Amino acid sequence: MNATIVLALAFGAISILLGALAWRVRWLHAMLERERAQTALRIAERETLAREQATANERERIYNDLHDDLGARLLGLVHGATTPQQADLARAVLHDLRDVVTRSRGTPGTLEDVLADIRNEASQRLHAVGIGLDWHDAEGLPDMALDTYRALHLHRIVREAVSNVIRHAQARQVRLRIGVRADELQLELTDDGSGAGVEPADAGRGRETMRERASELAGQIDWRYGTAGGTKVLLTVPLASKP
Repeated sequence: MNATIVLALAFGAISILLGALAWRVRWLHAMLERERAQTALRIAERETLAREQATANERERIYNDLHDDLGARLLGLVHGATTPQQADLARAVLHDLRDVVTRSRGTPGTLEDVLADIRNEASQRLHAVGIGLDWHDAEGLPDMALDTYRALHLHRIVREAVSNVIRHAQARQVRLRIGVRADELQLELTDDGSGAGVEPADAGRGRETMRERASELAGQIDWRYGTAGGTKVLLTVPLASKP
């Protein structure tokens, strides 16, 4: 075979080998860069999770300290109050504090759980100031899951309504009815008091706050005079969550 041809073939083979080697080097380099990027991402994710966990732990510690310290002081105000109304004011603030702690922890629940909590709280507060509670649950209430956001608004709306009764209505009895109509939860709270709070001029900031919370639930709230006197609060909330 001609020496020129042999050299040409040798150089061709060497070129092919060099090309393959160069491709291999580039592939290894790309794989190395990809591995470095994935490693950096995993490290960043671990650091993010660590920061989030540290933040959550610190938040939990603050809430626990807040609940233990401020909660104890509020209980002291409850027991040391000179009037039932003053004691109820401290008790309502204590419930607000517990709401903050509960919501921060994302405690899940159902509609039945939330209504039971609302009933227990309202019963305790009203009983402490000598007002009776007549509670009516409609049959067939759906025991649907309720996130803490919606549960908190329901709690706060009823709590404010009860506060208005205790502080302004001069009532002896409160009737609270829970029902469902056309896929909507209907809550009706009626007292037998003076009717204070029906007119906007008598309602103060509390009514506006209740209206804002009802709007957050995609619901409606209204105030009327009761059929036997007093004030009737009507709250309508869709059972299905809406944006």
